[in-house]
Amino acid sequence: MALALPLSLVQPRQQAQLMTSFASSPSKIHSAAPPLRRISNSAGSSRSVNRSTILDVKPCGRSSHGTTPMSASSFCFVTGATSGYIACSPDDDVYAYIPVYVMLPLGTINKNCEVSDPNGLCNDLRLLKSAGVDGVMADCWWGIVEDQQPREYRWSGYKHLFQLIKDLDLKLQVVMSFHRCGGNVGDDIAIPLPEWVREVGNTNPDIYFTDKDGNHNDECLTWGIDQEPVLLGRTALEVYADFMRSFRTEIDEFFQDGTITEVQVGLGPCGELRYPAYPMENGWTYPGIGEFQCYDKYLMRSMREAAQARCRRHWENGPQGVGTYNSRPYDTEFFQDRGEYNSKYGIFFLNWYSQILIDHADRVLMLANSIFQGTQIAAKVAGVHWWYNTYSHASELTAGFYNNIQHDGYAPIIAVLKKHGAQLNFTCVELSTSKHKEEFPEAMSDPEDLIWQVLTTSWQIGIPVACENALPCFGRDDYQRVLENAKPALKKREGKNLVGFTYLRLCPTLYEEQNFTEFKQFVKKMHG
Repeated sequence: MALALPLSLVQPRQQAQLMTSFASSPSKIHSAAPPLRRISNSAGSSRSVNRSTILDVKPCGRSSHGTTPMSASSFCFVTGATSGYIACSPDDDVYAYIPVYVMLPLGTINKNCEVSDPNGLCNDLRLLKSAGVDGVMADCWWGIVEDQQPREYRWSGYKHLFQLIKDLDLKLQVVMSFHRCGGNVGDDIAIPLPEWVREVGNTNPDIYFTDKDGNHNDECLTWGIDQEPVLLGRTALEVYADFMRSFRTEIDEFFQDGTITEVQVGLGPCGELRYPAYPMENGWTYPGIGEFQCYDKYLMRSMREAAQARCRRHWENGPQGVGTYNSRPYDTEFFQDRGEYNSKYGIFFLNWYSQILIDHADRVLMLANSIFQGTQIAAKVAGVHWWYNTYSHASELTAGFYNNIQHDGYAPIIAVLKKHGAQLNFTCVELSTSKHKEEFPEAMSDPEDLIWQVLTTSWQIGIPVACENALPCFGRDDYQRVLENAKPALKKREGKNLVGFTYLRLCPTLYEEQNFTEFKQFVKKMHG
């Protein structure tokens, strides 16, 4: 049975695009349509429309003269449950070759900037080579390379590591890791920020992100000091740029010979573009909504200035009624259905909070693009999928993604990536919505719809997209979901193929016989 979905349920900012597309060519409406979402209320009931089942768009009525343009709300999507799939282009078929990389262990380089176990690593690399992988990803830790003194860099261990990779004819993705390692899911070692940075933080803890209770998070630097010369006379942007320039100069041979194919620029905690809204060290557990992280003195000053510019001095402080790290959205005044997040103040705050994130990405990627000219740069965006099936999308909001039923939070981020020629690397590509509903029914999670929203937005804006798994991944079902997102034609969906997939992470469990057999089959299918 067909379902007519009023266009009023589509994100408002995209209604005009849909109208224009329909007016010029009704067939274009499929590519213009935003991903439609499943929305649940606090009682758990839901309605769902899958973008892949859109059959047609047609007017719900006509003007009396038959020529007057109708409003956006006069259109509806007509959907069906099992038919109407759109053919993919020949270039994005199931036989396309998609590169596969594997993340190296976090402790591949030790605190002395040496390869921890060269012989063991070489054995691991040979096994990966035998599985057909294209290359590996390695973190270049700020806390190791520039640990003791500012502008004193140690690259010797990385030169050794890169040579081992090159000798086996593998390619390399490198990560500019400006964050601390330790305290997050999967972190099995501890690598703090550079010692000299921590010494600055001892006297000025506001260089770190801070929650409403004054807890400072030393996982990475607050974006409030991007342009503040508080790091022994340098701004955070200058520190990042100096580090990247040193890397580009000292590692030049591996750029020149093509070993390095991508530089992923760390933009926040875990190297991801997001606020550290859900730190386990502060007691957060899944699926808590997290907390806003804007209470250092630099970001608070920015908020005050933004409120004063709108002549709203009573907006100078952070939002009230937001709960704690482990609250549920329906237990808070701010995030509950039609709560304060949708008030005039809430809209002001969320626009400001998310714009700080976007501006940070804009500044750092501009620097990276100029430093790594001729090499693909990339930014990693976290897949915050819990509470996606609610009106407010609370956990996305605290992480800095102003994304909910009324506002597209990813298009502005993706537009900044396109501006600087950056590739998007998105996480959680292996996760199953149905499995999460079974294991965590209260989380109202929908990773599959989130992934589809981000992918379709990226295709519409026109940037390359790669993905990685968010959690350990060894089974056939997980690999199948990766394949279906990497090659939409496998499920007869309209879309483009991913430009790559990076597997998280090399570990002994991967080499167990059954697991490694499954992994090799997966690589073979990714390669066409």
